[in-house]
Amino acid sequence: MQPTLFPMEPQSKPQPARSASQISRKALNEAQYEAVTTVSGPVLVIAGAGSGKTRTLVYRLAHLVEQGVPPEQILLLTFTRKAAQEMLHRASLLLDDSCRRVMGGTFHATANLLLRRYCRHLGYAANFTIIDQSDAEGIVNLLKSSLNLGGENKRFPSKRVVISILSKSVNKGLGIEELVEAEYGHFHDFADDLQTIALHYKRFKLEHSLMDYDDLLVNWRRILEEFPEVHTELANRFSHIMVDEYQDTNPIQAAIVRLMAAKHNNVMVVGDDSQSIYSFRGADFRNIMEFPSLFPDTRLIRLEENYRSTQKILDLTNAIIEKAQEKYTKTLFTNITGGEKPVVYGARDEATQARYVAEKIVALHKAGEPLDEMAVLFRSGFHSYKLELELTHRQIEFDKRGGLKLNELAHNKDVISYLRVVANPHDHLSWNRLLLQLDKVGPKTAQNILSRVKSAEDPLAALREYPAGKTWKEGLADLLEMLEALRQSGMSMGQMFERIMDYYEPIFERLYHDDYPRRRRDLDEFGRVMGGYVELQSFLDDASLDPPQAGALEPDGGKRLVLSTIHSAKGLEWDTVFIINLAEGRFPSAQAVLPAHREEERRLLYVAATRARKQLYLVYPQEVMSYDSSAAAGGPSPFLQELPHALTQSPSPAAWQSQSSAYGGGQEERPDYSIPPLKSASSASPSGSSSAPSIKLGNRVRHPFFGEGVVEKVVSPKSLEVLFARHGKKTLHLDYAKLELVQ
Repeated sequence: MQPTLFPMEPQSKPQPARSASQISRKALNEAQYEAVTTVSGPVLVIAGAGSGKTRTLVYRLAHLVEQGVPPEQILLLTFTRKAAQEMLHRASLLLDDSCRRVMGGTFHATANLLLRRYCRHLGYAANFTIIDQSDAEGIVNLLKSSLNLGGENKRFPSKRVVISILSKSVNKGLGIEELVEAEYGHFHDFADDLQTIALHYKRFKLEHSLMDYDDLLVNWRRILEEFPEVHTELANRFSHIMVDEYQDTNPIQAAIVRLMAAKHNNVMVVGDDSQSIYSFRGADFRNIMEFPSLFPDTRLIRLEENYRSTQKILDLTNAIIEKAQEKYTKTLFTNITGGEKPVVYGARDEATQARYVAEKIVALHKAGEPLDEMAVLFRSGFHSYKLELELTHRQIEFDKRGGLKLNELAHNKDVISYLRVVANPHDHLSWNRLLLQLDKVGPKTAQNILSRVKSAEDPLAALREYPAGKTWKEGLADLLEMLEALRQSGMSMGQMFERIMDYYEPIFERLYHDDYPRRRRDLDEFGRVMGGYVELQSFLDDASLDPPQAGALEPDGGKRLVLSTIHSAKGLEWDTVFIINLAEGRFPSAQAVLPAHREEERRLLYVAATRARKQLYLVYPQEVMSYDSSAAAGGPSPFLQELPHALTQSPSPAAWQSQSSAYGGGQEERPDYSIPPLKSASSASPSGSSSAPSIKLGNRVRHPFFGEGVVEKVVSPKSLEVLFARHGKKTLHLDYAKLELVQ
């Protein structure tokens, strides 16, 4: 619910039905009560995970109204409409319906209401239209055509990616060229064209009285910065400002808060620096850290009592964040008694990791734990692939949140289609997909081809005789040559994947030219999963991820296990949480090469661990598949290695019994549960401090993700600037980037 902004004069306030202050004394702890009753001046509330920040905001709303602040003069800014509605509803139940007259909503919704009154200052009509992403992409497509950009150049970014670049540029406060260099290196050659599109896009929107979602924030800030009379009117209109999840604000939102509160400084922001994990959306960790400097005399209040987790879990989460380079120091504690220490399990490999987690889930469920009170969390969507197959094999249904399932990724589906026509040459659905990948072959041509060969005993042989058009004859021949190679006996699954990629790579880069570097990581992971199988049909059966309904594990009305990326799990909680793939190079991600990136990865682990109420399992493979599909040492994440051993426990050898699975079955050797000590910088290789002097200007180096590149600049003794052929220029920190010299 969003109250109307106008008329500007506050309405009369009905007499409260009961006293919020009397209730708050009983319902709030000391820190919460201090936050609720501090109504003047700037307040920064650092609310640890599970510490009751929503309750604090609700009671403060009611307290402000009870103290005589007209509800129309209170502004509550949130990140979801649902959060604002819930807070206003709960405050009205606590006090009376006058709380519903508080201006509460998201930054974008509030901007829309304000701009309807003030946008004339910017040259917009009050009836401007808000366009969504689809509308924005249509405008970009029109501009590309009118400006004669792209044309036959298949490498030019699509309209979707162009809009993504323009939006990130706004939300991160970066120029187009700077953003392209940092995140879209493969579009380096189009930076000037993208800048041209950005200028024309802005002009087009103004001429047609259109605003996109980013414009709502940009223009709100503009009317505050460029028009003093508007700034004064709005500052007087809202005497008290409250902001939820302040750690997730971007630079524009932080500037808006500062400007709106500049006349009175009655602003309270609530957030947790340790849960700032959305930099990829433009959120800036610096906002919450610099709040006290922007608002002198800020009162800092820490909410440290946790109402969610056991103390043993909190001891571990405190230890995770204790190593953060920059933070607001806080120590979470709870009155919840009992509980077990978090378990650390070092699996032999990724298949063993999947079996361990699946069997623990089965055991917990048989002991009475509901499936929907258990969750498996991971750094990236593809980290759960092997587990998805293992769960499917055991007929355990799950919901995956964040990232797509194994067979839902378009590029993985392409590879599966090659394998399916090898296993079943009469699979015309897969044939159609493969034929449409050929340049100059459209749906009509593909159907004509299939109609001629569908009754053939051997479609591959029939296709060899097909009178192909001269523009796609060579492409069809290459496809058939690759498929014939896959049919040869003696080829392992890993070799089949490599042969497919030899053929598919140029098609892949053409079809997904916008973001093929990111998609390539999915394919590499797919290849590692595929390489763990011996039989093609067994892999295809598991990859279908369509568990049978009969005999499914859960008898409780469809409640399912949750698999989720950590980003998608923020704000949620479960009794039992497994965090998987806590391995070197996986968590933190191999792409987290700068100190700031590593710190966000640490906060990501903190968020994951604080989702658990009663039981927490930290699992990693001691051996992972490298990018060339060979076995490589994995080992625990550096974040795990930092944890004091006294805070964790190893699972009992009898805690799980290995059973047959999709990966071979048989009895496993007893795994090594120990965590090796953290390597010192002097022993790190090849990019630790001892080896840093051996990497010099002009050297060719190899990075596990970016590939081969040339050292163009030595920024500092531990920092290099490297130009990579496909990813452009990157600044790498030698303590984190795993660089190898290419001889």
